[in-house]
Amino acid sequence: MSARSTKPHEIVERALELSRADGCVVIADEHSTANLRWAGNALTTNGVTRGRSLTVVATVDGKEGTASGVVSRSAVTPEDLEPLVRAAEAAARGAGPAEDAQPLVTGVPEAPDFTDAPAETSSAVFADFAPALGEAFARARAGGRELYGFANHELVSTYVGTSTGLRLRHDQPNGTLELNAKSPDRTRSAWAGRSTRDFKDVDPGALDAELAVRLGWAERRVELPAGRYETLLPPTAVADLLIYQLWSASGRDAAEGRTVFSKPGGGTRIGERLSELPLTLRSDPNEPGLESAPFVVAHSSGGDQSVFDNGLPVGSTEWVAGGELRNLTTTRHTAGLTGLPVAPAGGNLILDGGADRSLEEMVAGTGRGLLLTCLWYIREVDPATLLLTGLTRDGVYLVENGQVTGQVNNFRFNESPVDLLGRATEAGRTEKTLPREWGDWFTRAAMPALRVPDFNMSSVSQGV
Repeated sequence: MSARSTKPHEIVERALELSRADGCVVIADEHSTANLRWAGNALTTNGVTRGRSLTVVATVDGKEGTASGVVSRSAVTPEDLEPLVRAAEAAARGAGPAEDAQPLVTGVPEAPDFTDAPAETSSAVFADFAPALGEAFARARAGGRELYGFANHELVSTYVGTSTGLRLRHDQPNGTLELNAKSPDRTRSAWAGRSTRDFKDVDPGALDAELAVRLGWAERRVELPAGRYETLLPPTAVADLLIYQLWSASGRDAAEGRTVFSKPGGGTRIGERLSELPLTLRSDPNEPGLESAPFVVAHSSGGDQSVFDNGLPVGSTEWVAGGELRNLTTTRHTAGLTGLPVAPAGGNLILDGGADRSLEEMVAGTGRGLLLTCLWYIREVDPATLLLTGLTRDGVYLVENGQVTGQVNNFRFNESPVDLLGRATEAGRTEKTLPREWGDWFTRAAMPALRVPDFNMSSVSQGV
């Protein structure tokens, strides 16, 4: 019997039947992807893929505590199941007690579609998008610019079963569009990206028109030195910075004095004001258009993730509320260590509370400053302050008297997202956005543009 002819829930049930451990968690992930790629105003490749992966978590009780063993495999067939389960059990018996050990989750209602076939994507997801992309190619060709980029759509159906009776399932669609426009001599480049669930809400023609304007701005070149500049960060750049902040918001690390969220003298900074603007940073699995798994799916333990928490409900969490730090990420184990509430990191991130002003309106209200396109190659410099460094890319523009007057050179920046929240003087309208740097790992974000009066461009970069 082939892997594809066996339903995922059957694989989960059979693995649980085979388990001889004291506890068992089985996670089956069914993947399907469809993609398009293009270069020089012409499609180059397209494809559709399918795949399955299975993770088995075995837990073994002992005198000194409970140990866990985790084994994951792809393309698992029914014949592979028993060796896989035994390997997880052997790994658990060979391990010491797990620091994050907790009783496996119970009491979560069974998903009504647990036994249904997995959701799958196909090339049909591009039925409306592909013709519109062809029209954008024609307009770009006529306008003397070249379009490069890709569109990718993924659908993952995740099935979670446990020896404590949980039977959960979540379907996660995830689409990304990245579009680059270049001048024929390659001296000018502009980028735009979008996140989508189904490609029905993205318009390649509108993106091409936006990029044409940016290439026009770049016809005038202005060289500027390193320094601190009033800077407008677009939603994609804000997302990249705040996603890293979320990833660094470990409650345990903060309580142990190792992060920017640690309070001098001990404890955490929860309750402190991080921004004078009434900003709220939150995660919500039910956020319209950004829906994510409403329960924990942990294929391994580490940081603020624990395999013992699989199936734990995930609700709406405010990380920052009205400018005040409210929560840090925790597992059940680290919540017990720190005294903080249980707060699993969510699958999306939203910043709201700004004014209902578009980025264009914020540009119009700028006397002199810089407008960024996006950030990339972001790396941590100092965890104690969450100082990050990285580069600007695909267009930094000079704004003078409310108008974009040219393109300036790229920069390396050194900034902390926590400090930026404290120094931001304006936030615009929240909108769905695609993080450029973290788009391979985290795509479900909605952010406003931010105005920072003194963004630190630490050195000039020669990148395009």
